[in-house]
Amino acid sequence: MARPTTALRTRIFARLLKASETGIEEVDDLPAHRAKRAKLQKSFVGRWVFGTVAKGATTEQIQVAGCRTLVHRPRAGSAPLPCVINFHGGGWVQGNPEQSQWLASRLAERNRCVVVSPAYRLAPEEPFPAGVDDARAVVEWVIEHANELGIDPQRVAVMGDSAGANLAAVTCLDARDAGGPELRAQVLIYPGVEMYDRWPSEDEHAEAAVLSSANMRAFCRLYLGDVYGTEDHRASPIRAASHADLPKAFILTAEMDPLKDNGSRYRDALAAADVPVRFAEYPGALHGFISLPGPVPVAKQALDDICEFLQLTL
Repeated sequence: MARPTTALRTRIFARLLKASETGIEEVDDLPAHRAKRAKLQKSFVGRWVFGTVAKGATTEQIQVAGCRTLVHRPRAGSAPLPCVINFHGGGWVQGNPEQSQWLASRLAERNRCVVVSPAYRLAPEEPFPAGVDDARAVVEWVIEHANELGIDPQRVAVMGDSAGANLAAVTCLDARDAGGPELRAQVLIYPGVEMYDRWPSEDEHAEAAVLSSANMRAFCRLYLGDVYGTEDHRASPIRAASHADLPKAFILTAEMDPLKDNGSRYRDALAAADVPVRFAEYPGALHGFISLPGPVPVAKQALDDICEFLQLTL
């Protein structure tokens, strides 16, 4: 019998989640739903699931371009430092910077960089392109305030997971088209890059824990609202007319994820445009695993890989 690639604790977590979680397509009160998830994050169980802040990093909360933002810094290291701007996941509808603290603080600690994690506006209250506009504004603000933040404006990367990876990818396209600001790298963790097309991984993992096919479709409709059906590349970055001249990329995908083909197809689009791209698929991993280091141990390998990539590119 073949040995399962998914860790036992991951399989148990997935079963418990499937039995207890309400799909976003069934949620009537989104503010209450978000508040419940935020409360869980602060609980003992939540700290195990989502991880805690690295001891070698500090965290402060500031306002960046109108967005509540967490800034993680290494306890050791002198300015100017490289900077990573990180956009959290959550289907553009839920999520917060706190869910990324395990990753962001360890990246700050290990790579001696500043990690800026904004809370961009969420749909359906603030539908597309509000999140895109916030992401762009945050990047511009960070670079304009480089001295204040103690960062090197020539050594800035963007990073995100899921919906946040979508925003990171779109920000790179927008910065290229506008002639700046210059970004050194993009880290796209199980990115959502296409709003409508259905690719094989979505059928293969249609009922997956954390993110199902039904969840995917509901998130897209909630995010796009009245403009659902738009082919604007700011919604679906894979639809951009060109992917040339974009920053070096690292795309990470999860084996058990309906979004897996989004990542591999975006890899192919970047490679076809001669953009240097590193790609990794993590065996036994669920969607969202980079924010779930407790139940998904392969998150630690992904962290190592991200740190290595950014060490080489920033």
